[in-house]
Formats: sequence, C-alpha cells, structure tokens
Amino acid sequence: MISANLPALQVVLPLLSAPFCLLFRWNLFSYSVALIASWLAFGISVELLTLVLATGPISYRMGGWAPPFGIEYVVDTVNAYILLIVSAIGALVITFGKQSVERELPAGKDGLFYTAYLLCLAGLLGVTITGDAFNIFVFLEISSLSSYVLISLGRQPMALTAAYRYLVLGTIGATFYLIGVGLLYQATGTLNISDLAARVPELTENRSVRAAFAFMTVGIGIKLALFPLHIWLPNAYAYAPSVSSAFLAATATKVSIYVLIRVFYTIFGPAFSFETLPLDWVLLPLAIIAMFVGSTVAIFQVDMKRMLAYSSVAQVGYMVVGISLVSVLGMTGGLLHLFNHALMKGALFLAMGCVFYRIGSVAVDDLDGLGRRMPWTMAAFVIGSLSLIGVPLTAGFVSKMYLILAAWDKDWWWLAGLIVLSSLLAIIYVWRIIEVAYLRDPPEGSEVKEAPISLLFPAWVLALANIYFGIDTRLSVGVAESAAKLLLGVN
Repeated sequence: MISANLPALQVVLPLLSAPFCLLFRWNLFSYSVALIASWLAFGISVELLTLVLATGPISYRMGGWAPPFGIEYVVDTVNAYILLIVSAIGALVITFGKQSVERELPAGKDGLFYTAYLLCLAGLLGVTITGDAFNIFVFLEISSLSSYVLISLGRQPMALTAAYRYLVLGTIGATFYLIGVGLLYQATGTLNISDLAARVPELTENRSVRAAFAFMTVGIGIKLALFPLHIWLPNAYAYAPSVSSAFLAATATKVSIYVLIRVFYTIFGPAFSFETLPLDWVLLPLAIIAMFVGSTVAIFQVDMKRMLAYSSVAQVGYMVVGISLVSVLGMTGGLLHLFNHALMKGALFLAMGCVFYRIGSVAVDDLDGLGRRMPWTMAAFVIGSLSLIGVPLTAGFVSKMYLILAAWDKDWWWLAGLIVLSSLLAIIYVWRIIEVAYLRDPPEGSEVKEAPISLLFPAWVLALANIYFGIDTRLSVGVAESAAKLLLGVN
C-alpha cells in the first residue's frame, strides 16, 4: 500500500508536517518534525530512483482520476534524479539547522522557520514530480512564498528588503509562466505535460504557442536567476539565515533549471525550441556572459555569502551551456553540473554557517587566521572551493569535463576554451579567502573555537561527497546520461 503511493507521499509528507511545526512551537518538537519529514522524503526519493532505474517510468494518478482530467505525478529518470538532489540537500541542511537557527533567528521564530522550510521543500519536490503544467505553477508559488519567509527571518534589516525584491521579481516570473500556461491551454485544450508534448509539435505555427514559449522562457529565466534576470539572487542569499542560504542555493535554482529543461525538451521539444526557434543562440551567449560576469563580480565582494551568490550566477551559466548544446554529451554535462553544484554550494554555505555561528560574521576581513582557529570548517570550505574551480578528483571537474567534451564534439573549441578560462576566475576569489584564512595571523586574544560537531557533520558529508563523486561517477554520470538520452529521444 505504502510503496504504491510513494509519489504522493514524496510531496504530501513534508506538506502535511509543516502545520505541526507552526501549531506546536516548542523548538525541539518543531525541529524533530522537520528533521523526520525531511529524512523520510529523502528515503522516498531513493526508493523512487531505484524503482525507475529497475522498472522504468512511474505514473501516479491523484485520486484515481486519469489524465488529462486528473492530476498525474510522473517519475522518470530525469525528475527522479532531481528529487534525489533536492531531498538529500533538504535532509542534510535541516540536520545542520537546530543550533544555527537558534543562534541566527529572533526568539520565538523557530516554529515559523521550520514550517516555511517544510513548505519550501514540499513545493520544490512538487514542482519536480508533477506531470501537470499548471500544477508546476502551484508548487512554484508554494516554494516561492515560503522562500520569502525563509529569507526575511534574517536578523539584518536588509533581509526584509532582499525578501521583498525577491517577492516582486518572483511574482513577475510566476505571472509570465502562468500566462504561458494559459496560452498553451487555449491552443491545445490540455494542461497535462504528456498531452502537451504530443499536441504542441502540430501547432508550431500557432501564434499562441509561440507567445506561450516566450512567456514561459522569461518567467522561468527569472526564477533560475539566468543573466541578466539574476538581480534578486545576491541579496537573497547574502542576508538570509545561513540555513536558508544553504538550502535555497543548493536546490531552488536547480529545480527551476529542471522546469526549463522540461519546457524546452518535453513540452515544446528540441526541434521547436532549437531549430524552429533557434533559442540556443540566445541562451548560449547569455550563459557565457553569466560565467564571466558572475565570477568577475564575485572577485570584488567583501562578504563571503555575496561572493558565493555571484558565483552561483556563473555556475547557472555552465548548466545553461549544457542545455544549449542540444546533445547527449551537453545535456549530460548540464545535468551533472546541476547535481555537483548542489553538493559544492551546499558544502560552502554550510561551512559559512559554521563560521557565522562562531564569529558572527562572514566578512572576508574577519577571517584572519581562521584556518588555524577553525581547521575542520575551513578544510570543508577548501574542498568545496576546489570542486567549484573544477580541480581533478572533485565532482566539479567531472561535470566541466563533460561540458568541454560536448563543446569539442561540436568542434566549438572556442567554447571549450571559454569554459576553462571562466573556471580559472574562480581561483582568484577562492584564493582571497584561503590567503586570509591560512596566511594571516589571527587577531591577538582571539579564542574562537571549532564549530560543534552537529554543524560540522552535514558540512563534511557534502564536502566528502564532492570528492566521492569526483572519483566514483557511476551514479551521477550514469543517471545523468540516461536522463539526457530520455530528453533527446536517443536509445
């Protein structure tokens, strides 16, 4: 009975757990509910991926209603892969959360935080698993509204401003997507993604379909912080509590990229998206600009969370490059980097959470000698940074190698060179931190201790994952390649 309802439980479990955190605001109870729900969601995602790899795609009809009249949850290799990423990060970040939340949030806000966290997790999982285009909008709004709360709970006054800016731009993005869905429904008479995929290719000359494509592209572009639609992201990550920053940086943009892939490759199809409308020649230049602009701006940041935020803009560029190449190698590289970026950014933001827990700041100038005062924390940061750069034997190297191979396969040697060159920029802003932490002397009289083990454990799990998936690529590459072939219709 339970196994047959796993797709529904993937979303329902964190969704129904959220109100208990709000109703019973005892800190330990709220945290325990969030912790259990998050880890159960992770366990379900592992089981779903195992089932999909063993038996093929899973279709689950909500309430027993057959699509297109009812809402369908569909689990295939593509979204099972994303479900695993989101739920794994959600479980590890909430494990990190208790002490960090108590330290960074105003008193009495713990229950509200855990409620928003579970709602955001449920929304992201729902976006990923649903087979209904309108339902994507519903879950996007659930995740977005809860994200605004997660960001606004930061102690700094700018947290409210950052949340408001995100709210305005997020609303615009959601509205654009919804308009696109409405136009598609007008043209096709269905909201089911499988039905849309069957009907849209016959309507490529329809103006409503083309307008829908444009609206959905721009709307999702805002959600995933595609350059130059990224202006909400730096402040949102910088001023949010450490737990919020780590969770959103490692998951939210990844789910939006998944939606973009579904729109381009499933609903409209690669022939329409990249041949009838040569969108690759729009996306590719924007992605390349993002790679360089994001990394360059990161170099000049004095706040580490803002530095990592601008770095995320650059990393989104690499993922979009993979999408734009319209090949199995390119899509494999893009999906791999989506997976690996979640690992590296999760590790980096959790390490920064450890730093903030001890010294109350993540300003670069406050990190003097921190490598000697907090050796385990900074070691986790260094590992995540090496993966961000793309050093061999790290996860980041594997995904960037696939992107380079994909560019070379198209004889685009210039693109391969740009990927390498933009990766080298990461060395500059990473070295700034390493220089301050390891080559400067700590302030006199400083008695900063290492972070508690409860904070270090999740950070190190993600740090070691960056090494493990840089050496053993059977899971990450195997699933990403299978997903890429499915999206491109290659056997």
